[in-house]
Amino acid sequence: MRLESARSRRATRHLQNADPVMAAIVRRVGACRFEIDRRGTPYSTLIEAMMYQQITGKAAEAIHRRLRARIGREHPRPGDIAALSDADLRAIGLSRQKIGYLRDLTVKVGNGLALDRLSRLDDEAVIERLTAVKGIGRWTADMFLMFRLGRLDVLPVGDYGVRKAMQRAYGWRSLPKPKRMRRTAEAWRPYRTIAAWYLWRSIEGAAAFI
Repeated sequence: MRLESARSRRATRHLQNADPVMAAIVRRVGACRFEIDRRGTPYSTLIEAMMYQQITGKAAEAIHRRLRARIGREHPRPGDIAALSDADLRAIGLSRQKIGYLRDLTVKVGNGLALDRLSRLDDEAVIERLTAVKGIGRWTADMFLMFRLGRLDVLPVGDYGVRKAMQRAYGWRSLPKPKRMRRTAEAWRPYRTIAAWYLWRSIEGAAAFI
């Protein structure tokens, strides 16, 4: 789902007025095409995110495809994962560590982690609840906030692509630390998510960072 045009234009205009470096990136990249992905459920979104951790996109896609075929539906539900044995999950290509992650998420959802209510919470409360699950770190929580919940003021300081893009855009000698990133990004509030989107796009042709 594409961010509505009025908000998109407002965000882009703010970034251009707030920061000449960001203004140059906006001119080069063009109109904002930031999209929010509301397919499936918050649970299935997190399951997919776990699939993609620490392996290539191609390998993760294959595992995710085998999982969907095994359960017979596009978007996994907690009952689907609970019904599969560890041997079943290993057979589709999941490591023991990732099986543990899926189990922990599924158990916590069964014990009251209401993923469908996260949209009612502020960003830090969402992060606190998600990172209590094994295998969900700050980066995954940030991506959930940005692309699932559509929060527009998230700065993913742990994302390599954003760090590399900022290094190039500002001419820094090394990858920036979170403190420097946050200080620079203050001017982008309340649209740091959109700024991150532009930063990703700014290096898209240079390397496969995202």
